[in-house]
Amino acid sequence: MARRKRYLTATMPDGYVKTIGPTADPFTHYWRIVAVLENGRTEIFWGHVRSLAEAKKKRGAAADGAKMRGWKSYAFEIAELVETPV
Repeated sequence: MARRKRYLTATMPDGYVKTIGPTADPFTHYWRIVAVLENGRTEIFWGHVRSLAEAKKKRGAAADGAKMRGWKSYAFEIAELVETPV
């Protein structure tokens, strides 16, 4: 039996709203890294995962990325995904 496809939405603390889908995958959380580069520009990296624990593991990867890429600073954020009616 095929799983029902749905849309998932995350609202970040700064008000940014990200919607993903349609998907049948059991994603539960959205993560985002906002990195400030040496030249003052900003880059954003993001993804979605199947558990809060999996999202929290990305925090360590963000710290490693900051060192490797020489970011001046970065913010790592996690938001819960909620099903959005279509």
